[in-house]
Amino acid sequence: MYVCICKGITDNQIREAVENGCDSLRDLRRELGVGSQCGKCARHARQELREARSANQATSFSHSSSEPVMFWPQTA
Repeated sequence: MYVCICKGITDNQIREAVENGCDSLRDLRRELGVGSQCGKCARHARQELREARSANQATSFSHSSSEPVMFWPQTA
């Protein structure tokens, strides 16, 4: 879906930019140009940014450790 009509930026492009390190609307504006013309897309771009960041965090937590955690009883 198009988020920024002026620059032709889609939600997929925003998600990809977040995966590549964009962490703020300022980063998206610098990398993609989103919100740099009329600015009407800024609210929606910010929402897409939040959703993409939280999705990336959820996947990084689920893949953070592949080894099981072992607990050994303490002897007194």
